[in-house]
Amino acid sequence: MAFPPWRKLLLKSPFRRVRYFSSYSFGETLPPPSTVSPRRVVVTGLGMVTPLGCGVEATWKRLVEGKSGIRALSYEDLKMDAFDRDTQLYTFEQLTSKVAATVPSGTAPGEFNEELWHNPKEHRAIARFIAYALCAADEALKDANWLPNEPEQREMTGVSIGGGTGSISDILDAAQMIYEKRLRRLSPFFIPRILINMASGHVSMKYGFQGPNHAAVTACATGAHSIGDAARMIQFGDADVMVAGGTESSIDALSIAGFCRSRALTTKYNSCPQEASRPFDVDRDGFVIGEGSGVLVLEELEHAKKRGAKIYAEFRGYGMSGDAYHITQPHIDGKGAVLAMTRALKQSNLHPCQVDYVNAHATSTPLGDAIEAKGIKTVFSEHATSGNLAISSTKGAIGHLLGAAGAVEAIFAVLSIEKGVAPLTLNLTRPDPVFSDKFMPLSASKEMPIRVALSNSFGFGGTNTSLMFSSPP
Repeated sequence: MAFPPWRKLLLKSPFRRVRYFSSYSFGETLPPPSTVSPRRVVVTGLGMVTPLGCGVEATWKRLVEGKSGIRALSYEDLKMDAFDRDTQLYTFEQLTSKVAATVPSGTAPGEFNEELWHNPKEHRAIARFIAYALCAADEALKDANWLPNEPEQREMTGVSIGGGTGSISDILDAAQMIYEKRLRRLSPFFIPRILINMASGHVSMKYGFQGPNHAAVTACATGAHSIGDAARMIQFGDADVMVAGGTESSIDALSIAGFCRSRALTTKYNSCPQEASRPFDVDRDGFVIGEGSGVLVLEELEHAKKRGAKIYAEFRGYGMSGDAYHITQPHIDGKGAVLAMTRALKQSNLHPCQVDYVNAHATSTPLGDAIEAKGIKTVFSEHATSGNLAISSTKGAIGHLLGAAGAVEAIFAVLSIEKGVAPLTLNLTRPDPVFSDKFMPLSASKEMPIRVALSNSFGFGGTNTSLMFSSPP
């Protein structure tokens, strides 16, 4: 008698004495999935690389003091080393926006040490956006005092770090090689350098983390989605600890040219770069492109308490929505933002009047800022108009970090709770008419008790995310 291939495998199986691998017959009803009780998630570590400095302390200090990380763009910033000087200068002249929020590099305190994190001889597979993530993750893990050696601990620690665009400069260089018929010189590390999930991959490999390895790619909402997804992985028992955040390095010729062509970037302030990013201000005309990374260590509450970890805040809510309207513009009714904030509130089990601070997504674009402001007013109603809700956009100081923005701003929300300070909106001199009376963004940092903070992030394609944090339990 001839047996089908699957039956032959079954007969050879060490489990063949068990009836078809289990005690259940094919006619019986399968048991339901195990129910997972949502576990509480807290923040135990923070790490940052931003235009205001490398490190949480340096960035936060300069932020609340009203410093700016935005400067004039130079042709060297375009990363066109594969092209001749005339092409570089011509490209630079064609760009309508000539300001950017770059990470300060160097060996001094508060600067990004390229030799340590981005040495091309030692890290040929590591593009700049990956290096930023490695640096921010290292600070966050050290801050959390979580560098486990035990196999069980590493298996229950995961990584969720996303990015918006990957390494566009590498793609540009590769295209130039094709044009010059030098394709054989293409690096074997080209693909690993441009894949966005390689930021998570390199962090997990460096520390031996074998839990979930995840990378969200949702444009400017990436960092927030990465954190929210990571929190749910902990809540559902996939991990006890997650290293979560976003990273971006898109200050290059092709990225800037693309955003210029879409008329998304500011063009009015090329001669005064530090005034270029002005969220909620009537004179705003587009965002300033920025770079950097933000990484948090998220941890299950009892796990953190058992090891005596410092707890910055508790993760309370993760709201998501889609505009279903336009590839780059939100609907004028702001319903997408309203849905995201409302869903975060519902999950947090908090009332709108219990929220003390909103870190707005506001990027300094004419349409987006006003729509978000209307959405905040809709959700928080009298709490917003009474002046009891502090609102600001920190993009005035750091520009728009694209895929890293949501993570960096989530850290600002967490720090506002820990420090008792709501940071200012830089360059807010004439607020948009959508604001009035006590419903007004902060134009100066404000010391105040903050128990609950909300961080908004919205991206191209109409994707919206709101993250809610509260004071430690």
